[in-house]
Amino acid sequence: MFRVSQFMHELVAPTPVGPRRNPPGPVVIWNLIRRCNLTCKHCYSISADKDFAGELSTDEVFGVMADLKGFKVPVLILSGGEPLLRPDIFAIADRAKEMGFYTALSSNGTLIDEATADRISATGFDYVGISIDGIGATHDRFRALDGAFAASLKGIRACVKRGVKVGLRFTMTMDNAHQLPEVVGLMEAEGVSKFYFSHLNYAGRGNKNRLDDASVKITRDAMDFLFDTAWTHAEAGREREFVTGNNDADGPYFLSWAKTRFPAQADHMAAKLAQWGGNASGVNVANIDNLGDVHPDTMWWNHKLGNVRDRPFSAIWPDTSDALMAGLKKHPRPVEGRCAACAHLTACNGNTRVRAQRVTGNVWAEDPGCYLTDEEIGIA
Repeated sequence: MFRVSQFMHELVAPTPVGPRRNPPGPVVIWNLIRRCNLTCKHCYSISADKDFAGELSTDEVFGVMADLKGFKVPVLILSGGEPLLRPDIFAIADRAKEMGFYTALSSNGTLIDEATADRISATGFDYVGISIDGIGATHDRFRALDGAFAASLKGIRACVKRGVKVGLRFTMTMDNAHQLPEVVGLMEAEGVSKFYFSHLNYAGRGNKNRLDDASVKITRDAMDFLFDTAWTHAEAGREREFVTGNNDADGPYFLSWAKTRFPAQADHMAAKLAQWGGNASGVNVANIDNLGDVHPDTMWWNHKLGNVRDRPFSAIWPDTSDALMAGLKKHPRPVEGRCAACAHLTACNGNTRVRAQRVTGNVWAEDPGCYLTDEEIGIA
């Protein structure tokens, strides 16, 4: 995850450069349920509107949470499928808040009516992320349900009205890239303070539809737009948060953007990017799926590290007997091709290994999703 606004604030008010530090435990994205009322074309879990057998019970979830707390996990992101379809979702969320976790809800928003928004507010979720992948019919096609946009927008408004921190999440492909400015405009119009831009990653249906991935030019144009927009807000002192995910080349590309506009601060920004450290899968980001299987992140459902029913998460996560985890935990990672030769490897950390594995069969091959030129990465 690349926190764009955080780096924009560094341009406004630089802070001292420190060593690269990992949090005490990873952020855990927890797919508590696989069932979903939508069948989105980029869904990494290939969710559907049916029950999936073998999901963790409430008591099992509570037991895992106790282990996560002892392991110093700071953040739980409760996801699905659609987590609001799980009958005990608020009991789980309430327990998470009582235990002191930063607790977020990842939802498609279509099921958030006034009563549900009241319950979300009462629980005190620290953040609710709601997916908006276009305006009107564009979003509906992306989510494979007529009326999905209107329902999600209603859910956003219900949460904002209650003072819940909401973020819009947008996954860009060739199908919806043209509406990125409109979705950012919607964020402003609806009083939403956070925007999460996701590149397409090649997992689940996202892998089946990877030919719809945005072109290099469209990706670069989108990043220029986001950087320019985030800078406008930062310069004006407005509290807006722009974040990108699933392509850590965004960090080095931001450095190129900053060099042309703020050359005097280029060295500082390069040092701050190295402090950030790039892709955190298998290190600072973890995933537990609906069956209790642990993965390096949400895009790695095809690679299981263990199951919390058999072994505690706290024992699974540090175990580097798994070759993938051993490589992911190295910094820099043992990447190949353009990634190995890249001048920004310590900042990007080899980008997203899922795309490399899906396209080439080699998890350490260069990431085919990197949109930087040879000149930009120092190998021209």
